[in-house]
Amino acid sequence: MNITLNNGVVMPALGLGVFQSAPEETTAAVEAALATGYRHIDTAAAYGNEREVGEGIRKSGLDRSEVFIETKVWVSDYGYEQTLHAWDKAVGKLGVESLDLLILHQPAPDRFEKTIAAYKALETLLADGRVRAIGVSNFMPHHLKELLAATDVVPAVNQIELHPYFAQPNVQAADAEHGILTQAWSPIGGITFYPGWGEERKNVMDDPTLAGIAQTHSKSPAQVMLRWHLQQGRSAIPKSTNPSRIAENFDVFNFELSAEELAAIDALDTGNRNGPDPDIAREERFAMVIPEA
Repeated sequence: MNITLNNGVVMPALGLGVFQSAPEETTAAVEAALATGYRHIDTAAAYGNEREVGEGIRKSGLDRSEVFIETKVWVSDYGYEQTLHAWDKAVGKLGVESLDLLILHQPAPDRFEKTIAAYKALETLLADGRVRAIGVSNFMPHHLKELLAATDVVPAVNQIELHPYFAQPNVQAADAEHGILTQAWSPIGGITFYPGWGEERKNVMDDPTLAGIAQTHSKSPAQVMLRWHLQQGRSAIPKSTNPSRIAENFDVFNFELSAEELAAIDALDTGNRNGPDPDIAREERFAMVIPEA
């Protein structure tokens, strides 16, 4: 299943995420995903595994043109010249000559002038053909409003925390208003280790509503959640390093949820995020230096 972005670029809707994937496990996970049928891999400079993603793609034997590569610029590389160099670092580690989608990892509102400069660098990379599409991650509606007022190219994608317990309808609506694709990170609610965030966490995998829908379709709760994203027009990037789980997460194209089932999943939203609040500065984390290629 493909989605056409607002600039005409076609992107596979379902991708493999590698957040929290240890570098030593990442190459095998990417290779397994591509063997299963995935054609979209999402990584980031801050994950520390871009090199291993590139290795997995090469080991797959697939032509570069067959794999949609998405990565992210970290906050410490924000600024016009710094972000142009962040592209150099990313392609150097991935071992490719261009990127399919390059996005800013955080709005970093405490230094938003640098965020704007970074996005203008993405616009330059797009105009030069060094990336095929550009976007943002974790941008709330007010961040988008400020960005759009100061730049020329509407982001193709906004990647946000999004699962049945935290659906961010206001962000989805703002994205839709501007023709921005909403892409879900933690699409099955699996991100669990942000200390200090979402301490009252409930595992969406154990939700009885999802269990009932899953039983109806002889699918797992994870498969139901991924189908929910796809049927509502979103991109999703589930993370796993387990080959059988990677395959299970891809086996979501042979069933359909009813309107009633989609509405029942929508009704599970608690409004409580598991990950960090994009409006709160994390100076120590933002200062993390991204190594050279």
